[in-house]
Amino acid sequence: MDGKGDCKIYALYKRKLLLEAGFPRQALLMTVVRDLDNEGHTILTVKTDKGDLVLDNLVNEIRPWNATGYYFLKRQSQQNPNTWVSINQRGGTSKRLSPSS
Repeated sequence: MDGKGDCKIYALYKRKLLLEAGFPRQALLMTVVRDLDNEGHTILTVKTDKGDLVLDNLVNEIRPWNATGYYFLKRQSQQNPNTWVSINQRGGTSKRLSPSS
């Protein structure tokens, strides 16, 4: 809440706020990626009817997972938050989400 913390803290706090706002837990998945500098990074993936969206403390916008440029390693299972599933997929070219998307 003080604007300080690492990526895991930001992602957990965003998940907490979205849960309080009524989002289902199964739609809010902690996700581990390699960022554009090939560093380990944690983001929150939100599963929606418009696809998987990424909430990321390194970027000031919400983007589809495949517009991040990140390499996705693993994320929480929708069925069991204590289980992690392997992804191992590149997220495409980093780009902004257009307002019409």
